[in-house]
Amino acid sequence: MKKQKQEAVELARYINIFLHEYAPVHLTSSRHTLKSYQTALFLFITFLECEKGVQSISLKPDCFCRVNIEQWIGWLMNTRTCSSGTANNRLASLRTFLKYLGSRNPSYLYLYQEALVIPRKKGIRKKICGLPREAVQIFLKAPDISAKTGRRDLAFMILLYSTAARIDEILDMKVGQLHLAGKKPYANVIGKGNKMRTLYLLPKTVAHIEKYLHEFHSEPPEQEAYLFYSRNTGIYGKMSQPAVDKFLKKYARKCHECCPDIPLNLHAHLLRHSKASHWLEDGMNIAQISFLLGHENLQTTMIYLDISTENLSEALATLEEEKDKEIVPKWKNADGSLVDFCRLRP
Repeated sequence: MKKQKQEAVELARYINIFLHEYAPVHLTSSRHTLKSYQTALFLFITFLECEKGVQSISLKPDCFCRVNIEQWIGWLMNTRTCSSGTANNRLASLRTFLKYLGSRNPSYLYLYQEALVIPRKKGIRKKICGLPREAVQIFLKAPDISAKTGRRDLAFMILLYSTAARIDEILDMKVGQLHLAGKKPYANVIGKGNKMRTLYLLPKTVAHIEKYLHEFHSEPPEQEAYLFYSRNTGIYGKMSQPAVDKFLKKYARKCHECCPDIPLNLHAHLLRHSKASHWLEDGMNIAQISFLLGHENLQTTMIYLDISTENLSEALATLEEEKDKEIVPKWKNADGSLVDFCRLRP
């Protein structure tokens, strides 16, 4: 019994270290991805407690066995009515944790190896279309450039669309990563896995960024200042994703009535996907697009431009608390529950 309790405490400790120390430092700075890890582990632990009767004292490595994971995926799809795309995202997050677990304790490595052979759920392949060019043009005219905030928003939107960068890459960008003076202006962005890549900037983009720098930064600008910063924290505190999401949706509502192609729930990733689609329409080869998007291999780009199962906004929504669905706890109180034991309650 003592050994079993020690195993439970060790597993709970590893879960917390993974979520709060390891993943944010070594895996990703994306709050969406970190939230995905948190949600997947929360759902798996909830499944163990509610469906398998596992208590805090009885949590052990075998709880993460292949059979339980496969049953958990079935529970996600049948009980929680998750799509195959959502289930695959949850499985990927759990695999990431098990890989970490095996790296910290080799005796647990078999769990990761078992999880690797669990097949992904198949979905109907469906091509995802970004915004038409005309819709993008309308959307980029939405900010009120007579207002300082509108000029900032426009600069952000033009840089985001013209480079097809990830929102994290734009928000993490510092002034020193911009190189606007040469014959071929460019920006260096740091993508997934802390890999740097170069994005060349078109004259229109350069013009807007230069105006933005002149208005929002000192002369000369601080090289370590965030390009787009929070008004509350100043130039050394980057703008948040919720702040960007708020003004993008504000402009989407403004444009939707005259252009239904612009969805009310427009988000930053849709602009990235739109630009990638426009590059493809312009005849750019897939290898070039893959490099510009920061994908590690061509297969990722092929999937990205012809995504299976869901449309893009639905796929992104799986990283956001499963469209705000709440899990109804089956326990009377928080004390003693497996979720609270692992400190996984959102």
